[in-house]
Amino acid sequence: MSLPLAKRSLGNSNSNASAVVAASSSSSPPQFQPPMKKAKPQAVACSLDPNKNGLHHHRHNQDDNDAVFDPSTMALEDDSKSDDSPAPAAANLSRKKATPPQPAKKLVIKLVKAKPTLPTNFEEDTWAKLKSAINAIFLKQPDSCDLENLYQAVNDLCLHKMGGSLYQRIEKECEEHISAALRSLVGQSPDLVVFLSLVEKCWQDLCDQLLMIRGIALYLDRTYVKQTPNVRSLWDMGLQLFRKHLSLAPEVEHKTVTGLLRMIESERLGEAVDRTLLNHLLKMFTALGIYSESFEKPFLECTSEFYAAEGMKYMQQSDVPDYLKHVEMRLHEEHERCLIYLDAVTRKPLIATAERQLLERHIPAILDKGFMLLMDGHRIEDLLRMYSLFARVNALESLRQALSSYIRRTGQGIVMDEEKDKDMVPSLLEFKASLDSILEESFSKNEAFCNTIKDAFEYLINLRQNRPAELIAKFLDEKLRAGNKGTSEEELEGTLDKVLVLFRFIQGKDVFEAFYKKDLAKRLLLGKSASIDAEKSMISKLKTECGSQFTNKLEGMFKDIELSKEINESFKQSSQARTKLPSGIEMSVHVLTTGYWPTYPPMDVRLPHELNVYQDIFKEFYLSKYSGRRLMWQNSLGHCVLKAEFPKGKKELAVSLFQTVVLMLFNDAQKLSFQDIKDSTGIEDKELRRTLQSLACGKVRVLQKLPKGRDVEDDDSFIFNEGFTAPLYRIKVNAIQMKETVEENTSTTERVFQDRQYQVDAAIVRIMKTRKVLSHTLLITELFQQLKFPIKPADLKKRIESLIDREYLERDKNNPQIYNYLA
Repeated sequence: MSLPLAKRSLGNSNSNASAVVAASSSSSPPQFQPPMKKAKPQAVACSLDPNKNGLHHHRHNQDDNDAVFDPSTMALEDDSKSDDSPAPAAANLSRKKATPPQPAKKLVIKLVKAKPTLPTNFEEDTWAKLKSAINAIFLKQPDSCDLENLYQAVNDLCLHKMGGSLYQRIEKECEEHISAALRSLVGQSPDLVVFLSLVEKCWQDLCDQLLMIRGIALYLDRTYVKQTPNVRSLWDMGLQLFRKHLSLAPEVEHKTVTGLLRMIESERLGEAVDRTLLNHLLKMFTALGIYSESFEKPFLECTSEFYAAEGMKYMQQSDVPDYLKHVEMRLHEEHERCLIYLDAVTRKPLIATAERQLLERHIPAILDKGFMLLMDGHRIEDLLRMYSLFARVNALESLRQALSSYIRRTGQGIVMDEEKDKDMVPSLLEFKASLDSILEESFSKNEAFCNTIKDAFEYLINLRQNRPAELIAKFLDEKLRAGNKGTSEEELEGTLDKVLVLFRFIQGKDVFEAFYKKDLAKRLLLGKSASIDAEKSMISKLKTECGSQFTNKLEGMFKDIELSKEINESFKQSSQARTKLPSGIEMSVHVLTTGYWPTYPPMDVRLPHELNVYQDIFKEFYLSKYSGRRLMWQNSLGHCVLKAEFPKGKKELAVSLFQTVVLMLFNDAQKLSFQDIKDSTGIEDKELRRTLQSLACGKVRVLQKLPKGRDVEDDDSFIFNEGFTAPLYRIKVNAIQMKETVEENTSTTERVFQDRQYQVDAAIVRIMKTRKVLSHTLLITELFQQLKFPIKPADLKKRIESLIDREYLERDKNNPQIYNYLA
């Protein structure tokens, strides 16, 4: 049973509150009763007296239809305690007069006998009113009925279960108007922009009209539509109708899509277009759910064609930097388009289409046409742009391969040009610095690119097996040698670090070690080192790179120099030095440990008597201090300072020991022939020619050669140059350097190869001792893995044969390709 409750009012404390309730005898839902009359108060009268507790009622005649319920279920007493309850003073007064609580009374509700009925033609009349309003909305005309009444009318129809019929009638009315609106667009203006404006206006009008209709029929949306499955909301129903009739008017849809595509193409060509119009129409396509099929698909096809043509044209007309800037600008424009008027779902396929046509198709052409140009020009910004764009289309592998090819091609020109060997190391350092700068600033320190540079440099450095290692050692000698002016310690340290990077790429590090040791020996023995700290720093770096075994001999050389200073101090204070040494001569001796220093060929020379005496006294002193050792004098490494008196002034000449021996002869003779000098000094022929050439044909000509000429011949004679002048008091007479590639380099290289043979032999024996039996192929493979220097298979085969001859190995009797280890 439903109990519609009429208004309940509570007065002030002096008035009585009354409530009237009417109930229908029917259990069916309440019927509409326009207009509703106020129920008569005779049925049930309830009064609430503020001066008495409880609820009092007057009982009337009851019949069988009377309904009785317990008033304890009603919150009347709670109501009396609400905000409308009497003031505190009155409440206190009533408490004083309060009587004991009375037993609960029964509330009687009398049912109305008459059944409410709807007026005749209620549905038709209400719909007529609503139809008039809907037509007025579509025709943009005023309507006599206000919105509140229209809303109430929809409300009434829904309450009386007429929502389904109302929904269908509204749908039919909307369909007629939408169909008419779209038909009116057929055959409209041939100007596409004007036509698009008409479509936009039609769409905007429909949206506004649907919103107004939905506002009137909001109760229908909230009740009937929600409660009934598979029924669209009024808004969705309107969109569905628009979509349906748009598909029935293909000319309108096609013309709209064509217009949109033309406008976007015009914008790409630089023309100004109405972006708001584009935005509204594309939102229309999205709202109708036809954006992807009707617009996006043809749009992406047109975009692909547009950029395919543009890419081909620009690649032919522009250079690579300008083309990359154009591509970057185009991609930015397309991204902006997506933000302003295209749907968000289009961004990914659109950008991918542009990238494919502008970039992906032209990757090989871009690299062939411009990569080397950008690298040679050190165009950091353009290379960064290329890297960023290539990363977008997963083409970094192509860029990495191009980088590798570029390094190998460019580096090959540096390494293989024998005429520019002197500049090889500085050129490689400059090239490496340039690549490192590009790697950091343009290629985001990409690890794959970093490894590519390392691999390419290792390939370059080892193109000419031993020459780069030798040149790197000589470059270091040049930097660490005294007289390297204008270089601070920090700059020298930085240079050493850079050279060390190249050193890491050398496979034959033993070649480097041999030449570096030879040059270090000269610097230490001749006192030509720029900085002992820098020397030790370099050895420390080499030790970190290659281990203590690599630098053991180099460190030993420093120890010998320091020990020699102590020995010389001890010698000067010894009794032999004080009593036996000839006066007027100061001599310093370096005692070298044979295993640490390079091997020098012994050169005989007849020394002046004073020097012979000095050597004998020192030898006596040294052997008395260190018994069991053997001293061998290296005359080729000696150097002296001579005091010379020329008619035009006194000078000091810094010369080698061989130059000293030759010059001392002219104390007793004015003129000497080549043969006389050779017989007197006992110096080897080639060395003597070089020595005389430095004294008579160089910049400082202490002697004069007769006849004049650059080369020393057998019948030449030499005289003391009395007319010699020089601005400085101490003069360095440089020795004529041998061409190192001819003798000294050959001997150094041969020593390296000799050492390598021992290493190869040891490696073969080590492998065979472990494996006992091994095939030739596997042995060669293991040797390549263990040996740290490049070697040819033919040389390995020679060493294996040598070990077979020495009975370390033997060939298997059944298979000559298999070796057995002999214990």
